[in-house]
Amino acid sequence: MATTVLIVDDSKLARIVAGKAIQALEPGWERAEASNADEALARVAAGGIDVALLDYNMPGKDGLALATELRALHPTMPLAVITANVQDEIIARARAVNATFVAKPVTEDGLRGFVSGAALRLRAGAR
Repeated sequence: MATTVLIVDDSKLARIVAGKAIQALEPGWERAEASNADEALARVAAGGIDVALLDYNMPGKDGLALATELRALHPTMPLAVITANVQDEIIARARAVNATFVAKPVTEDGLRGFVSGAALRLRAGAR
């Protein structure tokens, strides 16, 4: 069964960049996209999402609010909050909801730890 990662960002370019980095790290993973928190929640509710990358700065609900909601719905889903806003408070809030903090711009190196950890957790959970 394929792993599907949801990339949530209001910037289409940012979704493309993140998707390419994930493709390079985990070529077998499928990608789904959402441009805001409401789309993301609808997509997760439809099923089949295993991992989520969430932009912090989005119109409406921000990525940390979305991470909090997703964590309540899916306590073990690997989540990453991605932002260029590298502040201790945001990093601490991401960790408080058990999400990984990833700084923008998104690169393969920047995502490597999160993606490999997510892959390990998903494989362990499948046993």
